[in-house]
Amino acid sequence: MVERFRVSPVTVSRALAQLAAEGLVVTRPGAGAFRAEPRAAAAAGGDTSWQEVTLSADTAAEPVPRSVDASGVLVSLAAPPPGVIEFNGGYLHPSLQPERAMAAALSRAGRRPGAWGRPPMEGLPELREWFARSIGGPGGAVTAAEVLITSGGQSGLTTALRALAPPGAPVLVESPTYPGMLAIARAAGLRPVPVPVDADGVRPDLLADAFRATGARVFVCQPLFQNPTGAVLAPQRRGEVLRIAREAGAFVVEDDFVRRLVHEDAPPLPRPLAADDPDGVVVHVCSLTKATSPSFRVSALAARGPVLERLRAIQVVDTFFVPRPLQEAALELVGSPAWPRHLRAVSTALKARRDAMTSALAAHLPELALPHIPSGGYHLWPRLPEGADESALTAAALRAGVALTPGRPYFSAEPPAAHLRLSFAAVAGTAEITEGVRRLRVACDEVFRDRGAPAAG
Repeated sequence: MVERFRVSPVTVSRALAQLAAEGLVVTRPGAGAFRAEPRAAAAAGGDTSWQEVTLSADTAAEPVPRSVDASGVLVSLAAPPPGVIEFNGGYLHPSLQPERAMAAALSRAGRRPGAWGRPPMEGLPELREWFARSIGGPGGAVTAAEVLITSGGQSGLTTALRALAPPGAPVLVESPTYPGMLAIARAAGLRPVPVPVDADGVRPDLLADAFRATGARVFVCQPLFQNPTGAVLAPQRRGEVLRIAREAGAFVVEDDFVRRLVHEDAPPLPRPLAADDPDGVVVHVCSLTKATSPSFRVSALAARGPVLERLRAIQVVDTFFVPRPLQEAALELVGSPAWPRHLRAVSTALKARRDAMTSALAAHLPELALPHIPSGGYHLWPRLPEGADESALTAAALRAGVALTPGRPYFSAEPPAAHLRLSFAAVAGTAEITEGVRRLRVACDEVFRDRGAPAAG
């Protein structure tokens, strides 16, 4: 086949592996590859309508019916149709991912002694130590014994909410906030209660009011480059938030999701809340995924006190442990010279993309209000003109060839205004950003004209 088709042996091997996976060929060691037996006709479909009754009956006795709505998550996970510019992506474009470094790390990890054995339930000690230093700093504010390795930030948030709040309980959330976290809470039977965010992060006065009104024992927040607003919790509010939670006897779940996606022009970053929390108020969640690849799902949970054992128990029951080869690969990656080089390159690229998007929006869509331009993360949060319809604009934009994320899923209650979240990380480069904004201009002209809202000339 190599000679006939003038391809490499690797290509032939991959093609045979694909055919074997599809059940079209069978490989026999030492003999070769053979055509598989013809597939049997598919069995006739059954009647699954009975499940509607069973699934709905399960919720009758629940104080807060659990609903699994993945729509807000799927917006940033689903690949857009060919030719559509991806302003709704939640991960780095392949050109920004450290693919060579990850491949080399995985290759080296696979050769480590015991790499395919069972890891410690809490995670590899060296990886826990690395996360502890990255969270608490060199002073040892967080120790390796207070860290659990988890499979991605979403998994860490799920474990935290299940550990800290029983079904039916209220959980305080920023407003607006990450839809995936709202989905986790609702799927666990929790009641998300919104606490508004402004340019300086969550408002402490309203946080205190929410604790008093609801009796909640959990507050979930993103103090650094909040999703979707990009806000950073102001220095004078950090201690206040922890004090309010401590007086309420409540935990703060700190989702530190994009610390490694800081822009080149950002000032020095504040420490995680967990680094300044001796009383165990904070349960910290952080991940390598956003700075690497959607499939590099290695993250950490950090906590101190009795809650750590509960977090550990829930994680073991749910997932046993994170696969050891992936943990070994993470150690190889973050310990290599390629890691700081990659972070510097991403920092430069994200600033250039942010600047390209803000400039294009100012030039072509001045009616979209952009009160805050973040110095980290990968998205902007423009407000639409009064009376604009997010759903209509999202549909019109898709027809024009650009995928958007509407703002409604980011609110756990009625939103104060219509918004969009525009990502600049998942596109190929600044030229694609400019073209995407041009297409968005076309969609806005269509929707705003139909609704009588002002359109720019």
